[in-house]
Amino acid sequence: MSKTASPRLPGEVLTHRQTITVMVGLMLGMFLSSLDQTIVSTSIYTIANDLDGLSLQAWATTAYLITSTVSTPLYGKLSDIFGRRPLYLAAILIFLAGSLYAGSVHSMTELAVARGIQGMGAGGLLALALTIIGDIVALKDRAKFQGYFMSVFGISSVLGPVIGGAFAGSANILGFDGWRWVFFINIPIGLAALAVVFLYLHLPAKHLKQKIDYWGAAAITLAIVPLLLVAEQGRTWGWTSAEAFLCYGLGAVGIIAFLLAEKRAGDYALIPLRLFRNATFGLSSLLNFIIGVGMFGAIAMLPMYLQLVKGLTPTEAGLMMITFTVGILTGSITAGRTISASGTYRIFPILGTAVLTAAAVVMGLSLGVDTPLWVPGAIAVFFGLGLGFCMQPLTLAMQVSVPAKDMGVGTSSAAFFRSMGGAVGTAVFISMLFSLAADKIAAGMKAAAQNADYLKVLKDPAVAADPANAQLYEFFKNGASNDSLNDTSWLHTANASLTRPITEGFAQSIDAVMLTAAVLTGVAFLISFALPNKKLTDPKAAAKEPVAAH
Repeated sequence: MSKTASPRLPGEVLTHRQTITVMVGLMLGMFLSSLDQTIVSTSIYTIANDLDGLSLQAWATTAYLITSTVSTPLYGKLSDIFGRRPLYLAAILIFLAGSLYAGSVHSMTELAVARGIQGMGAGGLLALALTIIGDIVALKDRAKFQGYFMSVFGISSVLGPVIGGAFAGSANILGFDGWRWVFFINIPIGLAALAVVFLYLHLPAKHLKQKIDYWGAAAITLAIVPLLLVAEQGRTWGWTSAEAFLCYGLGAVGIIAFLLAEKRAGDYALIPLRLFRNATFGLSSLLNFIIGVGMFGAIAMLPMYLQLVKGLTPTEAGLMMITFTVGILTGSITAGRTISASGTYRIFPILGTAVLTAAAVVMGLSLGVDTPLWVPGAIAVFFGLGLGFCMQPLTLAMQVSVPAKDMGVGTSSAAFFRSMGGAVGTAVFISMLFSLAADKIAAGMKAAAQNADYLKVLKDPAVAADPANAQLYEFFKNGASNDSLNDTSWLHTANASLTRPITEGFAQSIDAVMLTAAVLTGVAFLISFALPNKKLTDPKAAAKEPVAAH
């Protein structure tokens, strides 16, 4: 019997070549899951117009976010019971089915369902990939390998808008509408990942006789779904609307029910509460949440600045964000190699949160209407560097802070708290941006109305008769509000002198949001000092040694 075709025995180590081969398959899966978090952002308007469902377009993003976040801890726990390989293969197959369906839909409702199916698969692709690396790679090399994975995560998150914009801008590719390839592109990559994992990943067979925490799964779903729903839809509904308060109430009930269910389940719990008694696990979970807020907040705010203030297209803004990937590559790989060599990890979350805070402060103080493009490009490098220093070491710390039997839970918890932070951060920051912008633009327009040169241009018959300025004059008539700022597609085709108070208002609002983000990352910086100052040890190796009395 061929060794590559048989399950690996406990304690048997994969060769370097086998490890690299499996890593390629896992990286492809991670690339898909993180790419699809952002690829739809630049193509959704094209898709919604083609499917006559512009009013429903937000649900395509919301469905993916909800199902991927809810399913992440489920995959972690189930992989501890039934093994990583079958769960990972199932995740790829579910994701591929969702991608094929999404590329074939004929309505926005169908697309939302398809994106939900994609998310159900994506929840396992990220968390299980890092867990599998924990299974097949010794701790001394694991940080280095996981650093490469985090680099893939960062790169694909930034490339998503670029690729999505390119496909949406093509009328037809191989007989299909260009936007359908936003989803069809997943199929060849996913099949390659499926083949590699199926053929080369053979872990020891596992099927623990353990109860499944159905009550915990139901409670966490009840907690997360309404909270993510209000995070995504709150600005549209209104944060004090009846729909929003219903979601707050259901979320609170779900959280209480989840804590009660987990306490009752004990070791069978989806996320055993005993894990939070470990300082490393508890603090790393909190830091992952705050860093998720900062990461997705920055990924949202920088493109907003580039598009709303500088007038770049979504694809151009995505290309500008490539500097972000330079930072995250450098940070993840540097942290991974250093931790692999020394076993010391605590310094990196401290450095990472310090860099994130400094980058947010610089962004909040320096970005204006006339700021050269190299400035946000340089800031993005440092955002990426800070995140690279934080994400991978904290994931590794959570992974090794739990017993070996809970490694799936430990790893998936890192991804879960980061995703929750990202959802909250994006929703709160964007809502804050447009609320501030309405006030600042109104104040700027009032000041401009006292300027003789501005009034001369405003009252020029030729300017008023220009079709490019029609929506601008309509905006002046209605005034600045959350509703009137929903569509700014005319902003950079209208008269630049007249739109100056609007772009200045957006720039000032983005600055204020980033200074708020700096306060959050500053809090994370202080919390990171509470992390235990000790070298990481492998719980699997410790489990093989006799336990000393202490």
